[in-house]
Amino acid sequence: MPSASFSSRRWLGLRARPFGITVLLLACAAAGLFAWRAGGSSASAKPTAEAPPTPVAAMVVRTETLPRSIEAIGSLQAVRQVILAPEVAGRVTAINFDAGTDVAEGAPLVQLYDAPLRSARAVAVSKGRFAQLQEKRSQGLAPSGFVTQETLQQRQEDLKQADASLDQLDAQIAQMTIRAPFAGQVGLRKVNLGQYVNAGDALATLTALDQLYANFTVPQQRLSNLKVGGAVTIRTDAFPDRVFEAKINAIEPQVAEDTRNVLVQALFPNPDRLLRPGLFVMVNVVLPPQADAIVVPVTAIQTSASGESVLVVRDNKAVGVAVKTGQRIGERVVVEQGLAPGDHIVTAGQLRVMPGAAVQTTMAETPEKGR
Repeated sequence: MPSASFSSRRWLGLRARPFGITVLLLACAAAGLFAWRAGGSSASAKPTAEAPPTPVAAMVVRTETLPRSIEAIGSLQAVRQVILAPEVAGRVTAINFDAGTDVAEGAPLVQLYDAPLRSARAVAVSKGRFAQLQEKRSQGLAPSGFVTQETLQQRQEDLKQADASLDQLDAQIAQMTIRAPFAGQVGLRKVNLGQYVNAGDALATLTALDQLYANFTVPQQRLSNLKVGGAVTIRTDAFPDRVFEAKINAIEPQVAEDTRNVLVQALFPNPDRLLRPGLFVMVNVVLPPQADAIVVPVTAIQTSASGESVLVVRDNKAVGVAVKTGQRIGERVVVEQGLAPGDHIVTAGQLRVMPGAAVQTTMAETPEKGR
């Protein structure tokens, strides 16, 4: 019996020990949960610390009177330029010019073989003189009746035919001489002495360089800014230090359907003959100045899929404002919509700032005009 009682007590002790451990673990878990909740509540009760203001560069928007122009690219064209070519076929017997020389209007440049025509002209002159003598004699005899009226009319007709034949030969002889139709500079010759040429073969070019056209195109939305007589300035990298003054000579009446551009032609004097046809040029169409223009640095403009925008500082916070830009002038750009005089805009450091974020501004000087 004692052994049985002892076994029973030992069994009860073994069962009671795990139960006590379980209770102890539950108590520890409850205490931990309470502490975690208490800590979380106290942490959430603390206010979140605000991020410090982001330093940025800013400027005050001001207005100014802005020179305006339409920029375009174009090429030069001669006002007068021709390809010298014979009207008839023949053999070249004389070349009276050197390539690159100036010639006067009417100067004989190339001579074709015309000996047969000149011989025929001599015969025609002789026939003409005889016809004139016959007509004059008939005129004197007609009143006395020694020559009939019919004979007189025939003599008069013979004289007219003789004159017409002489005129025809003179015209044919004139075609054998290729002359300069105007004063200008002859280009490289494409013919040699003794060469047989056909009608229309190019012998050389003749170009007047005292005046030139500048042909260029502008977008159709700038058509209202164009007018005949409007001032134009022309620059070329061939003479980078020179500015050439021109005036709009003509505006194409039709807009090109493929590009929606308008072809414009400006005329300008070239007294020094520095510029040549075919030269590539930069053209500026001078427009009336724009008063109260808002111009900002290009660095202030942000571009995204939604368009262009600027960060405006209001109550020490950056606010994104959509803008519409216009003409670019060096490192500055015209803002046509979105800004007003007195606005403070961010000019540097935008990439570190989100709209609505606090900023600390350092005011920058307004960029120098024209830069």
